Amino acid sequence: MLSAQTIALVKATVPVLQEHGEAITRHFYPLMFRQYPEVKAFFNEAHQAGGAQPKALAGAVLAYAAHIDRLDEIAGALPRIIHKHVALGVQPEHYPIVGQCLLQAIREVLGAAATGEIIAAWGEAYQALADLLIAAEAQLYDANAQAPGGWRGERALRIARKQAESEVITSFYLEPVDGGALPAFQPGQYLTLVLDIDGQPTRRNYSLSDAPGRPWLRISVKREDGGKASNWLHDTAQVGDTLHALAPCGDFVLDAQAPAKRPLVLVTGGVGITPAMSMLEATAASGRPIHFIHAARDGGWHAFAERVKALAAQHPNVQPFFVYESPRLQDRPDAVGRVNSALLSELLPADRDVDLYFLGPKPFMQAVHAAGLAAGVAPERLRWEFFGPLESLQAA
Repeated sequence: MLSAQTIALVKATVPVLQEHGEAITRHFYPLMFRQYPEVKAFFNEAHQAGGAQPKALAGAVLAYAAHIDRLDEIAGALPRIIHKHVALGVQPEHYPIVGQCLLQAIREVLGAAATGEIIAAWGEAYQALADLLIAAEAQLYDANAQAPGGWRGERALRIARKQAESEVITSFYLEPVDGGALPAFQPGQYLTLVLDIDGQPTRRNYSLSDAPGRPWLRISVKREDGGKASNWLHDTAQVGDTLHALAPCGDFVLDAQAPAKRPLVLVTGGVGITPAMSMLEATAASGRPIHFIHAARDGGWHAFAERVKALAAQHPNVQPFFVYESPRLQDRPDAVGRVNSALLSELLPADRDVDLYFLGPKPFMQAVHAAGLAAGVAPERLRWEFFGPLESLQAA
């Protein structure tokens, strides 16, 4: 329980964090990587270089400070963070490293303004949050390990099949080297690969793109410009190679309590289609009305198009709709342009009592979120996952 003095001191730093928070986090990451290079593998270099990670952490720190006396208001963001940490294999011993370096960054950026009293208050506040996360993560680690087919730590998976899904997306079918069972993950969850690329340890999350219950775990990876892991997987990893992975995690999953008659609307852009494919594969035969709306640059970039059409032909409850921004001459999309409020309003059932899940690049998701609200979908029925770290807490 935080003291009243600590709460008051942390809240007093909110204006400072609004002005200098991103400068602190931009200073924090290089500082931590210099002093503790062993933790660098837990962070995506692209998010670092593009500034997404420092910005997200700054938003998270600000949200925590602003809500320090009413943490229940941001509690909804914690499960996503807990799943991210467990997916990456974050351990209790990593928290003191982050805490030490964050406080050091605050002192070095703010200078004399970071008094001993303020640093002590932030140290206490950080430890309270760390204790909460460590306890929750321990429970999730145990649950993953105890589930049928589950595991803790790394597990060896062999690439049994490698299949191009589009010009930029390739699927990898991974089977356990030990021949054991695989867990019944929830559609929408992701797998973390623990890679060694040119002697550099690297960890990356990839959405599971097939239904649970298959003798493999399938991930579908987009080749990113400058993406160290995605290019290595596309160019170097071959059928028969062994990869190592941590157990599936993620809270961007279908609501198990949703009525079977309530329409499910899946709206995706680009590689955001991957978790939606897992959801579609798992629910197509259920009879639940499913509206599958996907936006792509063109037909060459559109992954799983034929599979979605096949599922729709087999299951009349599945209604696909494809939108291409710049179609080729041979393409035949259902619409040209981008997903916007007018299009989504036209495609949604007249009764807006739907579950709307969406995923894609951040600008796409912001547009779909606004379109969903404008169309009359209840805020609590909108579900999404950000690619960037801690984005949901930033948004809180």
